[in-house]
Amino acid sequence: MKGSCPKQVVFTCAILLIFIVAQENRVAAEEPCDPMQLSPCLDTIQKGSYPSNLCCKKVREQKHCVCQYLRNPNFKSFLNSPNAKKIATECDCPYPKC
Repeated sequence: MKGSCPKQVVFTCAILLIFIVAQENRVAAEEPCDPMQLSPCLDTIQKGSYPSNLCCKKVREQKHCVCQYLRNPNFKSFLNSPNAKKIATECDCPYPKC
């Protein structure tokens, strides 16, 4: 039993370290909110064409920003359009409920 306490401390520290690294990687993986990153989707939003692979990639990267964009009157009408919802469906990126 003498050696069990240090083993528990090491194990607990290892678990905490894994958790911290995982959280840092998750935050680092999120792209900064930049509506210009969605420019590959402009043709689809305006004309209703099928979204390109690049458009879908950018939508997935920016999905954590959609509610922020919806609060901006300059972007709200574009993001509430039927074509924007079509992009969400076609890109398999659920439209958020803000």
